[in-house]
Amino acid sequence: MPRNFQVEPLRTVHIEDQLVEMVERKGLGHPDSIADGVSESVSQALCRLYLDEFGHILHHNTDETQVVGGASEPKFGGGKVTKPIYMLLVGRATSEVNGEKLPIRDTSIEAARKYVQTVCAHIDVAKHVEFDCRIGQGSVDLRGVFEQKSVLSNDTSFGVGFAPLSDLERLVLESEHFLTLKLKKKLPALGEDVKVMGYRQGEKIRLTIAAALVDSEIANPKEYRSVCDEIGEQLADQAAKLTQRKVAIDVNTADDPELGRFYLTVTGCSMEAGDDGSVGRGNRANGLITPCRPMSLEASAGKNPVNHVGKIYNLLGNLIANDIVKETGGNVKEVHVRILSQIGKPVDEPQVASLQILPADGVKLSAVKGKADAVANSWMDQIDTIPRRLLTGKLTVF
Repeated sequence: MPRNFQVEPLRTVHIEDQLVEMVERKGLGHPDSIADGVSESVSQALCRLYLDEFGHILHHNTDETQVVGGASEPKFGGGKVTKPIYMLLVGRATSEVNGEKLPIRDTSIEAARKYVQTVCAHIDVAKHVEFDCRIGQGSVDLRGVFEQKSVLSNDTSFGVGFAPLSDLERLVLESEHFLTLKLKKKLPALGEDVKVMGYRQGEKIRLTIAAALVDSEIANPKEYRSVCDEIGEQLADQAAKLTQRKVAIDVNTADDPELGRFYLTVTGCSMEAGDDGSVGRGNRANGLITPCRPMSLEASAGKNPVNHVGKIYNLLGNLIANDIVKETGGNVKEVHVRILSQIGKPVDEPQVASLQILPADGVKLSAVKGKADAVANSWMDQIDTIPRRLLTGKLTVF
């Protein structure tokens, strides 16, 4: 049975030709990103447990992690955390198979601990974080699992994607990566809780950076200002490699030295002092928050990678859109993909996949329609590779 793919013109002004554009990325240490990362790490740990024990990923969804901020007393030269951060792991998981109990709780908490410890260099998970696992448990008879001929969607939902990234979108994404993955190594005072907000008006771009700084690495307000200046200078050099547009950069604009107000933290993360986080409130599956583009409100992190279309279709939407741009060889300016499932139906047979295409100047839609169809069909044929791509780090969800 042929899949229902609908190719139509994208009737919009190309993103690069719009007067105003806004893009945001929440960094790895932002409370919402921590919630996403913990949820996804727990899901992947359960996937590996199920694969090791049974060769099959069993039912689970761990996409409801909550981060409740603690309390701290930062000060130049080094402060202290006075109340631990609380992380609540919530969801559902198969905990018993054919009468055999599985260590769901221990596996989940260990995965969460490892993730936080890996991402947040100044957090001592034994002292600064309290983990609580309230993941609901269930049992399964594997005979029913393996007798199922095809993977069925667990929800009626949709996923979206678009390509290519605009100049501003690439800049925002790469700026956060530069700060938390590269500059952090050279500048230990820079924490992991970074947010990059990008704004373009015409040919001018402004980046507003919120960067939590680590108090033990900074002796006084003068050093603090020096660190902020270096962040701005280093980021400006990086931006010049990514765009020809003029870029202005502001760092920690809420600071008020006269009032003694600085974005100073003990751990490099704002969740140490009251900032809370929830799954799905941050970056979408392509790593960005893009109000000028189509987005889904579905939280991808923590959802089952086998049959939860809220995760799978958002990943596929971006993969399909990017490959359409690639395979059409410069004949497409912009692609929007929207994929809708129906609960109980095979995940590789969506109700509809809408492929909206803005062809390049002088190119007719009919010239690229065939390749767009072929790309979408190819990815639907490969839908069962999504779990492996996630477990091997070839795909990310935020």
